[in-house]
Amino acid sequence: MTATARITTPFTAESTAAEVVDGIDLAGRRVIVTGGASGLGIETARALAGAGAEVTLAVRNLQAGERTAEDIIATTGNKQVLVAPLDLADQASVASFVAAWDGPLHILVNNAGVMASPEMRTPEGWELQFATNHFGHFALATGLHRALAAAGGARVVSVSSSAHQRSPVVFDDIHFRERAYEPWAAYGQAKTANVLFAVEATKRWAGDGITVNALHPGGIRTNLQRYVSDEDLDRMRAQAGGGGPAWKTPEQGAATSVLVATAPLLEGVGGRYFEDCNEAEAHQPGTRRGVAAYALDPEAATRLWQVSVETLAS
Repeated sequence: MTATARITTPFTAESTAAEVVDGIDLAGRRVIVTGGASGLGIETARALAGAGAEVTLAVRNLQAGERTAEDIIATTGNKQVLVAPLDLADQASVASFVAAWDGPLHILVNNAGVMASPEMRTPEGWELQFATNHFGHFALATGLHRALAAAGGARVVSVSSSAHQRSPVVFDDIHFRERAYEPWAAYGQAKTANVLFAVEATKRWAGDGITVNALHPGGIRTNLQRYVSDEDLDRMRAQAGGGGPAWKTPEQGAATSVLVATAPLLEGVGGRYFEDCNEAEAHQPGTRRGVAAYALDPEAATRLWQVSVETLAS
């Protein structure tokens, strides 16, 4: 396989997380799933636990996390489902989570997110969606770099969205200090950042055996859309091309995350973007499919990394 060959699998938009991981043994592997107590996170964690991994649900709501852990233990028989507090919008919370982690980490699933929220800011003045979806996961992954390197062949899964097509990272005004705040533009650039992170992290960390890939899970009705009206969602589906995608179940939505986390075919492969369990093709205008060229731009990826390091250090 050449470096540029597009990766395809037997799986499709209809495949479930359980089907994707069937036959893969994750015994002895340690996994973190952010946002593991709701929506996609639950089914991602369930599939990985079902394959024998030790799974830590990194969650804001510990009670929801404990309930989810009990449910996953009951359905998989795997008692190694743990819960730990993590608020990605709070850098102190991220630092505490990193400090508490001990030993190797084989799979990190950066799954949690905020979508199209009203304008909100962290105490640092950062726009909330970018702070949560990118800076929080950036601080988490870089903080856990040593644990990932210690695992040998570790994978980081960066859950992005087709909404990345709405905006590149606007480096001159990431936090909407100069321009009018627009919820979808803010979400779009944060999701682009999730792809750019995969590009740059793979370049920097490949020597440590760590690969990072990004993905679009598909349209799934979850708590992620708590700020989005049904009318908005219907309009988005109508604009999506081809009549719009059908909603996926959470089990189908988690499939691409689980594929990126576990598929033998992706051994040593990073810096790519997947949808419907296959590597995406280039985005075609007028559709919601594919990956925008700016999301894979290596210069933008390097710039974002530098901006992120400087921002978190300030």
